[in-house]
Amino acid sequence: MTPALIGSIAWALMVAGWYVIRYPFERRAKRARVERSRRGPAETLRMAISLTGLGILPGVFVATGWPKSATYDPAWWQIALGLGAMGGALVLFRKTHKALGKMWSVSLDIREKHRLVTSGIYRRVRHPMYSAFWTMALAQALLVPNWIAGPAGLIGFGILFAARVAPEERMMEEAFGDEYRAYRARTARIIPGIF
Repeated sequence: MTPALIGSIAWALMVAGWYVIRYPFERRAKRARVERSRRGPAETLRMAISLTGLGILPGVFVATGWPKSATYDPAWWQIALGLGAMGGALVLFRKTHKALGKMWSVSLDIREKHRLVTSGIYRRVRHPMYSAFWTMALAQALLVPNWIAGPAGLIGFGILFAARVAPEERMMEEAFGDEYRAYRARTARIIPGIF
C-alpha cells in the first residue's frame, strides 16, 4: 500500500470514528428540551462552510481522486504524523462528549436545566470540542494528499471557529454569569496554558 492510499483510508476511518462517537450523544440531545438557542441563517452558513472543508471536499477527493491536478505523493513521515493527530483528535473528541453528557449540543444551545461543565477535559480548556476539530483538520491536512482537499478542513473549520467562538462565549456568560466569568479567567480557550 502507498502512503497516499493509507492516508485516504485513515481519513475515512477518522470520519467513521467521529460518527460512532457522536451518534449516541446526538440521539440523546434530540430528546432534551432547548431553553435558549442562537441558531439561525448565520449558524447554518458557518456549519455548511465547516462541513464543506472537513467532509465534502476531502470525501470527494477520497472517493474520486478529484481534483487530480492538486494531488501529490505524501511522505511516510507525513502519514505517520497524520495518524498520530487522528488518534489524538478522536480521543479528545470522545473525552469532550463524555464530559458534556446531556449538555452536549451540535449548535449554540442552552438546554433545560443546563449546568456549566468544568470537570474532565473542561477543567483545563473551555472549548475542547474545538481543540478536537482543529486536531482533526490538521490530521486531514496530513492524511489527504491533495493541496485543495487536505487543507480545506483547516480553512472551513477556521471560518466556523472565528465566527462562532465569541457568540458562544457571550451566550455562556449570559446563562451562567459570574460562574462562567471565573471559569473563563482560569482556563484557556483551546490549548492549555497557551490560548
